[in-house]
Amino acid sequence: MTPTPPDFDVLVVGGGAAGLYGALSLPKDLRVGLLTKDPVEGSASGWAQGGIAAVTDPEDSCALHWEDTLRAGAGLCDPQAVHFLVSQGGACIQRLVDLGVAFDRYGEGLALTLEAAHSRPRILHAADRTGRELVSTLADQVLRQPHIQVLDQTLVFDLWVQEGHCHGVRVWHQGQLHTWRAGAVVLATGGGGQLFHPTTNPPASTGDGVAMAWRAGATLRDVEFVQFHPTALAVTGAPALLISEAVRGEGAHLLNQRGERFMYHYHPDGELAPRYVVSRAIFQELQQHHQSHVWLDLRPIEPSRVERRFPNILHTCRQWGIDPLRELVPVAPAAHYWMGGVVTDLQARTSLPGLYAIGEVASTGVHGANRLASNSLLECLVFGAQLQGISLLPSPPVGIVPVWVKPVDWPGLAQIRKELPVLMGQRVGIAREAAGLTLALHQVQKWRSQVPALPPVETDFAQMRLWAETRNLLDGAYLLLRSALYRQESRGSHYRLDYPEPLPAFQAHTVIQGEQWGLAPIQDLAA
Repeated sequence: MTPTPPDFDVLVVGGGAAGLYGALSLPKDLRVGLLTKDPVEGSASGWAQGGIAAVTDPEDSCALHWEDTLRAGAGLCDPQAVHFLVSQGGACIQRLVDLGVAFDRYGEGLALTLEAAHSRPRILHAADRTGRELVSTLADQVLRQPHIQVLDQTLVFDLWVQEGHCHGVRVWHQGQLHTWRAGAVVLATGGGGQLFHPTTNPPASTGDGVAMAWRAGATLRDVEFVQFHPTALAVTGAPALLISEAVRGEGAHLLNQRGERFMYHYHPDGELAPRYVVSRAIFQELQQHHQSHVWLDLRPIEPSRVERRFPNILHTCRQWGIDPLRELVPVAPAAHYWMGGVVTDLQARTSLPGLYAIGEVASTGVHGANRLASNSLLECLVFGAQLQGISLLPSPPVGIVPVWVKPVDWPGLAQIRKELPVLMGQRVGIAREAAGLTLALHQVQKWRSQVPALPPVETDFAQMRLWAETRNLLDGAYLLLRSALYRQESRGSHYRLDYPEPLPAFQAHTVIQGEQWGLAPIQDLAA
């Protein structure tokens, strides 16, 4: 029989790399519940191809990794947080090896590859299935732990807050609404790629944690910064398969419609420029030539190396009628990673006592305005490990879940869910400007007024999920649009056509508390 949630000391929300590693890092004398709306294999972490950036080579150094991360972050990284990230990387990788993660090897050592904006090869990988290998291994370890119970098909739709403290979560589980209490709640819900079309993220990436934390009163930061991966497969009818940056690190070229390697017109590092530079360059090429895609040429790489390093990319491209060993691959940018999120310190604590956040949902200060390639999985591990020092709050009596008793327009919700990503892709994508942002904001506000603020009664899991995710997406879109309007400059992944240059006044974090937007100096938010 499933134990009742009051028997749990800590509730971890999310089953990707951050949630799994965080759950494993919690003290073993605590009773841990891991809550997921999908099986753990469905997380965005499992889709990660490239690998994990960490200093494991004697010829590399934490100082170089620190410098590369700060340079990519376009002036908004927290130097202290970045130092903490890179200095902890080696120990986290060793723990993964001890847990059984099968990284590729070169002789007796770990194989390393180069990705954009890294000054040294430092990306550990398991072919092009690194995320899948990592999540599979961590999930296997979690399921072996007697103090951790995984509760899937569990929909967390709000945090339970009393007197300014987080004491648990509101959930839909096995056909019923509950308030589940715990001494601490850990958000590990991932990003919000489903805000956009196209996106490289899985369907579950609906920005749940950011929206729930905002509604609960936690502080958010830098939510206008969304990274668009430069090279997603652009074939009609195909999903926006991410084609790893490691492909360019191994020697693949980007070509425009005239067959030119155009990236050197935009940056001296060519195809290995920072991600936002490459995405923006592709966007400009597409706009200039009225095209839907550019080309990625893998033919400069030895075929046997492509087959060994990128078997999943090869397989998927061939499924859609393209053989990368013999022909060019059509690619275009797609929404990929949300740099902003819930503000945390180096111990993963948020501004709301009792609430922690790790992984993509968190704003730790390490990514700034543009995430350095393959730092995201490292961030999951380093900050997930800090949960070993978690503090528990006493839990008050369980509260009653308020419900929505009016009829719900379910077809209307489904239509909003379908139209929102298209609107966001058009108005708040790689290039933004005030008029389009304002139009989108008005539409999002209209949609928000049409979605119930409380959970509907007498629904099934699919309907409850449609309501919860649509509500979270609309709140996330509202936050993103307002933040994009607020930051009147271009910096990193945030590019305003009407404010095309970075401005010194905006070399600061955008901070959100409730309905208040403001700027905070970077050093004031350092942990």
